[in-house]
Amino acid sequence: MKLETGLERLERKRCCCFTGHRQIEKRPEELSREIAQTALGLWRRGIDTFLAGGARGFDTLAAQRILWLRDWLQLPLRLVLALPCREQTKGWPEVEKRQYQAILEQADKAVYTGDSYTSGCMQRRNRFMVDHSAVCVCCLQGDRTRGGTLYTVRYAASQGLRIINLAEESPGLQPVGEQLRLQEASPGGLWGLLDV
Repeated sequence: MKLETGLERLERKRCCCFTGHRQIEKRPEELSREIAQTALGLWRRGIDTFLAGGARGFDTLAAQRILWLRDWLQLPLRLVLALPCREQTKGWPEVEKRQYQAILEQADKAVYTGDSYTSGCMQRRNRFMVDHSAVCVCCLQGDRTRGGTLYTVRYAASQGLRIINLAEESPGLQPVGEQLRLQEASPGGLWGLLDV
């Protein structure tokens, strides 16, 4: 794995970013399967690079599934970690720090969008992932009215990314002053959409 501090140029049309909550309501096994099937469907359509933000919860689960597809199924996929700062795991439980370190060591690349924690470092990381992706796979739960996942999905929609929401309910987002049309992908509709 190559660590970089600067922003790297990625081929946007071949990239997908992940965003989701730290606390996931869906069963991890079910969500893990959906992540793998979605990634496989995207790979069949030319997406081979997946960006994850290194956060707890959905980001960790998504990164682990990409590594599994790459290593166990021998698919030519790349995992790029877009990390907000070097001390991202400060205050995390030890078990989650070990998971993070294992993913970091197995990732194809890690890009730090900042050197240290600042009030805007997470948003800078999220914007980097969106700005370098054609698709955003998220787990945005319908009851959320604020937070990093909602911000990232709104930004992705405003940038014209295809949005695939793996949460049980895909919310209709209507920020003040504009309407964002998100492509809904219910578990039943998602498989037909991706021909998996």
